[in-house]
Amino acid sequence: MPTETITSRDNKWLKSFRAALQGTGPKEGDPLAIEGRKLVEDALASGLEPHAILVSESGESDLAHVLDIASRSDAGIPRSRIFRTTDKLFAGVSGTEAPQGIAALFSQPVWSLEDALRGPVRRDGAYAALEGKASLIVVLTAIQDPGNVGTIIRSAEAFGATGAIATKGTADPWSPKALRAAAGSALRLPLLRGLAVPVALAQLRISGVKIVAASAKHPDSLDATLLSECLAGPAAIFVGSEGAGLPAEVEHAAEARIAIPMSDRVESLNAGVAASIVLYEAANLRAR
Repeated sequence: MPTETITSRDNKWLKSFRAALQGTGPKEGDPLAIEGRKLVEDALASGLEPHAILVSESGESDLAHVLDIASRSDAGIPRSRIFRTTDKLFAGVSGTEAPQGIAALFSQPVWSLEDALRGPVRRDGAYAALEGKASLIVVLTAIQDPGNVGTIIRSAEAFGATGAIATKGTADPWSPKALRAAAGSALRLPLLRGLAVPVALAQLRISGVKIVAASAKHPDSLDATLLSECLAGPAAIFVGSEGAGLPAEVEHAAEARIAIPMSDRVESLNAGVAASIVLYEAANLRAR
């Protein structure tokens, strides 16, 4: 298989991989960087268009399987964009302490609010989340830890959400650390990035989506009937950061609230844990 072997750290492709794998998320038009065989395969299976693949000496054993997945995807990967390099040079571009030896650059998926309301597409072409169930979107506000962001996206997919919105001030869900924490979910779940909170609220209202706030109030003080009614139809659950909570405009706009019962000795849960519990309970309520 004729491929280029990169031997200089100043190679333009190596620089592109370094900037993407060690960055905080792609700007508009920039490639999406993914490291590790499993995530690269998830990206290919999700239909993302690959720009280039970089493999080190120790990652060589994974290359054939990745290329097999690529050959079965619509996009494929040109042999001229498969690059080999040394373990040392790969470690210099990797965004992890234990490089996995294979990485790829992909075109960013383009999602709309309509996509987030319909949910991810199954392999048979149907919309996975719309099997008699209403839309459910999780909206992240000012959550700055990319690990928490990835955890929330992963839980959103696990508990039947149709999409997600990461508002301005939230860590990029397509940053390398968030992608690893999401374990592939951020590549499959329709995801909107960078919307201002007022814009997100306005677009959701126009689409007939009920606003649900994940609240720090004690559950006994909340209206359980109203919450169930809101979650029976299209709904968006807004989740804030552990410290700041939700923005005032979300609190004012919320048509229902959901909260987690817990010991008074525990002041709060981190955003990833709290959102996961809330999404699990929302899934239970919607199943009734």
